[in-house]
Amino acid sequence: MKINKNFLDLEESYLFSTVNKKTREFIASHPEADVIKLSIGDVTKPLCPAVIDAMHKAVDEMADEKTFRGYPPEQGYDFVRQKILENDYLARGIDLQLDEIFLSDGAKSDCGNIGDIFAADNTVAICDPVYPVYIDTNIMNGRKDKIMLMNCTEETGFLPEVPAAASKAPDIIYLCFPNNPTGAVASMEYLKKWVDYANAHHSLILYDSAYEAFITDPAIPKSIYEIDGAKTCAIELRSFSKTAGFTGVRCGYTVVPHKLVFDGTELNKLWFRRQSTKFNGVSYITQKAAEAVYSAEGQKQIQQNLSFYRENAKLIFEGVKAAGFKAFGGEHSPYVWLKIPQGFTSWSFFDELLAKCNVVGTPGSGFGKMGEGYLRLTGFGSRERTIEAIERIKKTFGK
Repeated sequence: MKINKNFLDLEESYLFSTVNKKTREFIASHPEADVIKLSIGDVTKPLCPAVIDAMHKAVDEMADEKTFRGYPPEQGYDFVRQKILENDYLARGIDLQLDEIFLSDGAKSDCGNIGDIFAADNTVAICDPVYPVYIDTNIMNGRKDKIMLMNCTEETGFLPEVPAAASKAPDIIYLCFPNNPTGAVASMEYLKKWVDYANAHHSLILYDSAYEAFITDPAIPKSIYEIDGAKTCAIELRSFSKTAGFTGVRCGYTVVPHKLVFDGTELNKLWFRRQSTKFNGVSYITQKAAEAVYSAEGQKQIQQNLSFYRENAKLIFEGVKAAGFKAFGGEHSPYVWLKIPQGFTSWSFFDELLAKCNVVGTPGSGFGKMGEGYLRLTGFGSRERTIEAIERIKKTFGK
């Protein structure tokens, strides 16, 4: 028996596992410390009442032989996919078909699993800094030497530049907006350049739109399919985790248009084959919860939670700037991308912030080489704890 040696090319520990480990060790050695976590992007507000009611009703249905459900349809029940189609796409003037939507247990899973349908020798363009799953899963699939990093710096607004015409075009391009970790957002004009580039070179864009619900400016696109030509070059991945607080419930979806044809084969067909073979679907109870998100009450209630997190991000952004830091994000995004003081590395400043303020962030270097010199803070905490964390930072570093 031999192992998949691609796993040996990964970093020894996943970024957030390391953050958790260092935090636990600090708390163990400083039991008196009141530690506030602004690190991992996990929601803290409870599921909204409309969702809870729908889940209770679904549980009752599962207790009755007449309404019990077993294995769900491979792509998800029509009742929830129809709501997704109508609200997230048709309402925005985007013409999609129901069988182009695949329900899943979250965008992170699909980001990793989508690589199954691509050849191992495809070149892959990934932003730096970046959500670690993009790089790690491509390494697992044997593409370590095929990864092309696109530097995203303060000078570029943390947006990757479209490759020059003379350079070799990547086969697969990962884009994430609003961006994790930098909080950067992309305009229509900017995304149009990428869509035109991908179509011209017959490349595929994997568009992670997990944070689209934080966008409040109607001029900023929430979907890649708002761009003309995107349905022939882009797969979109979305999640209910941040939109509706489903981090512990697990539900998301991926859109694979029929117009995506490579090597004479529809990617929709390949993805259906992969999912129907390796994935048993999202539970009926969860799918009823997702359907409830689109009800009038559900929309009203989740927007209250989203506004709460947006305000937290704004408070963090304004607070760290008042303390003298340069910061980015915090608008149309739950993340604040903090530029750390000279003389520190991302990890040493993580230690400094934890030791002096008892506040946990996420070191920027954990998101890639270009993340060195930065720290990510999230707006997903409680209001009281978020304000307390900012006051500590201002008191310690403001002078």
